[in-house]
Amino acid sequence: MNKILLTLFCASVFAATFNVAASPEEDRKQLIETMRHKFPAIKVEDYIYGALIFTRDSKAQYDSLMEFPPFENQIEKGRVIWEAPFRNRKSLAGCFPNGGKMVAGNYPYFDEQSGKVVTFEMALNKCRKDNGEPEFAYDDMSTMGVLTAYARTLSDGMKMNIHVDTPRARAAYEAGKGGFYGRRGQLNFSCASCHIDNVGNIVRTEYLSPVPGQTTHWPVFREGENLFTLQKRYAACNVMTRAIPQPLGGEYYNNLEYYHSYQSNGLAMKASVFRK
Repeated sequence: MNKILLTLFCASVFAATFNVAASPEEDRKQLIETMRHKFPAIKVEDYIYGALIFTRDSKAQYDSLMEFPPFENQIEKGRVIWEAPFRNRKSLAGCFPNGGKMVAGNYPYFDEQSGKVVTFEMALNKCRKDNGEPEFAYDDMSTMGVLTAYARTLSDGMKMNIHVDTPRARAAYEAGKGGFYGRRGQLNFSCASCHIDNVGNIVRTEYLSPVPGQTTHWPVFREGENLFTLQKRYAACNVMTRAIPQPLGGEYYNNLEYYHSYQSNGLAMKASVFRK
């Protein structure tokens, strides 16, 4: 454990030497090569299983639990919200191409008109607002959480397809990249400290998962019906490093999600799954 903590403390060395001038695609390919070098026996397409790829027992437990997930009733609550007609008789499905199927992998994207990153949750709220319905709080798992848990399952099997096409989009991506590698909190950790420098190591009895594939499977359910969206997980990680969490749905986490999601481009989505 001391060795791991020492490596975590020295994570800034990796961040300092990481090629900040690299393009988003160069970033993604470099991360893939880093993972391949560390774990040559693991297939890239299996990164979608996160830390489960490191032990057969964990993967077997996952497969068994996903046959009859104990959290299906929570996903069902999200389906009810998704299908409920608005007061104007329109619905959430009407706001998205193909009725919301095979679209979530295109999020987040950078919107040139607003000059901001748009997440899937933001698109859901925009649909509600445009149709005269109240928006959901991004940290409310009983509304936005369960809705996202269902809505993202409509894109299961879609490959992540994030684009960074303009200078302003690149600026948002770089801001997210800075958030990923920037150290924070009293423990002075970064996202990279755990998920690049110490990927595959065990901290607090759990394996640390690789960056590629991490954004393909959110939201996740832990300990039965305990629902976590991706940004709720960001906030929880901040707390673990003894840093002050940022607001869910705010620019900081949105940019972080933009960078983070790009690193899973080309990997298949499978939302609302079990994780330890």
